[in-house]
Amino acid sequence: MERPLILITNDDGVTAPGIRNLINMAKEFGEVYVVAPDSPQSGMGHAVTLNKAIFCNEIESNSGVKEFSCSGTPVDCVKLAVAHILPRKPDLCISGINHGSNSSINVIYSGTMSAAVEAGIEGIPAIGFSLDDFDYNANFAAGEKHIKGIIKEVLEKKLPKGIVLNVNIPKLGEDEIKGIKVCRQADAKWDEKFDKREDPRGRQYYWMCGEFVNYDKGDDTDEYALENGYVSVVPVRFDLTAHHVLSELKNWNL
Repeated sequence: MERPLILITNDDGVTAPGIRNLINMAKEFGEVYVVAPDSPQSGMGHAVTLNKAIFCNEIESNSGVKEFSCSGTPVDCVKLAVAHILPRKPDLCISGINHGSNSSINVIYSGTMSAAVEAGIEGIPAIGFSLDDFDYNANFAAGEKHIKGIIKEVLEKKLPKGIVLNVNIPKLGEDEIKGIKVCRQADAKWDEKFDKREDPRGRQYYWMCGEFVNYDKGDDTDEYALENGYVSVVPVRFDLTAHHVLSELKNWNL
């Protein structure tokens, strides 16, 4: 029997420590191909490249797997991999490990999760992994046991159609992580502010800043899980229809 074919991508770039760690973790589960951006693409969401050429070249590495560096977005990487690079449709797409959490509303902006969602649109089981630590030298190995466990379960049990997993790992040592919690996305958002500045030529510009605000006091959310030492697993779908509101809207005088 063929070993599972696994596509790995990310939004931090093909050389980022997070993806390098993930490649080593995934190799024991199947044949791995890497198609990832050639530069950081954080915050790109589900953007695709429409107005310029996309370049994608195989690169040399010591990982022991085929790796490709792509000039496009994370979503471009998945589309191109499935259409032209992989020998067949992959059995699993893994995105990450992201430098920084993609819990709560961050899933909307995340290039990491958008790559996983794009795989889900293609009917490919997919997981997005993120570590709640922005440090370039973060301890990505701390969550290895849980990452491997989740990969193994998804390969064995698959996922319901249209569902991908958003997995976030707390910034803790291996022995400090308490376990895994399957939970919902917290009701939280970024409270942005725009700092008005002036460049050396006198032109005004704006620099976005702000803080993350969690309005959700529930103990069944991804934010709660991370704050209490657990890996959070949130099932995500790309169907954005608010099904519970359909019947109400049908009674409106539209």
